[in-house]
Amino acid sequence: MATAIYTLCMLTALVCAWLLLQAWRRNGYRLLLWSGLCFAGLTINNMLLVADKVLLPEYDLSLWRTSAALLAMAVLLYGLIWEAE
Repeated sequence: MATAIYTLCMLTALVCAWLLLQAWRRNGYRLLLWSGLCFAGLTINNMLLVADKVLLPEYDLSLWRTSAALLAMAVLLYGLIWEAE
């Protein structure tokens, strides 16, 4: 059951990233770009979660997962600050 939930979370983040980036290409609003890049990073985070918990349970990938999530949030934060100016 956990595998299905991890996979669904990964696919949801991927679809969100794809939709946001498609909307950015159509409209050109930069906040959509930053949000899409954030969700792309969260997709990588969820891929690492699936790899960590399902495919490679003997290895600890928590540092890589946390780094991916931190980078994704930093991209969104940068975009929010940059767009506010």
